[in-house]
Amino acid sequence: MYNLQGIMHAGINNSLVQFEKFGQIANNLSNFQTTGYKDIQFEQIMKEDGYLTGSVRTNYTQGSIRITSNPYDVAIDGVGYIPVVSPEGDVQYTRDGAFKQGKNGYLTTADGWIVGEGIKIPSNCYKFVIKENGDVYSYDTRGPKSTKIGTIPLVRFDNPAGMEQAEMNRVKPTEDAGEARLVKNHDCFKQNNLEASNVSIYNSATDLLRLNASMLASMQMIKLADSMYNKAINIREA
Repeated sequence: MYNLQGIMHAGINNSLVQFEKFGQIANNLSNFQTTGYKDIQFEQIMKEDGYLTGSVRTNYTQGSIRITSNPYDVAIDGVGYIPVVSPEGDVQYTRDGAFKQGKNGYLTTADGWIVGEGIKIPSNCYKFVIKENGDVYSYDTRGPKSTKIGTIPLVRFDNPAGMEQAEMNRVKPTEDAGEARLVKNHDCFKQNNLEASNVSIYNSATDLLRLNASMLASMQMIKLADSMYNKAINIREA
């Protein structure tokens, strides 16, 4: 059985857990329009002692594919990630295919990470085509003949849920995720398209309303216990 101090301690703990969930929902809503962003879900669990705890997991379902008409944009239609390399040589992975022509003509992410092993677009390139299997072909102004200039790789992990979130909409593997496996003979890439986030603004708004009611109830319980505790002290001192 709880005493008044125990009730207050449990209420404070539960409120902190609810504030953490509130932060996750707010983060999801702020990334509603972020390309390829995956919904982060915070699941609350009530333990036998009445204390709340929570676990964070990522919803890896695919977002909708939308047309952009930008030849640098690439959507992944299916499971997997594109490996990208930092200027320092670090390798991470992304589903955000909003690429650009970066330094020295290489295909890069928005913040300058090189795509794959490096795909350099020639200076005389009239247009380039990214095939569904990731092969990239360049065309010049002299005619219909094309030249293969590289391949955008697609990799998969045995346990994507084990991936760790990194900066700029990237992820990095952990031991739980397993080794990256290169996927061959696929048709997952769509040029001139981007994958939207899989955040449901309606579900997030509903979660916020429910969470608000729960947080108000927790705060009222803390206030009630505090009031009773103060009255008990006054009675003892009387």
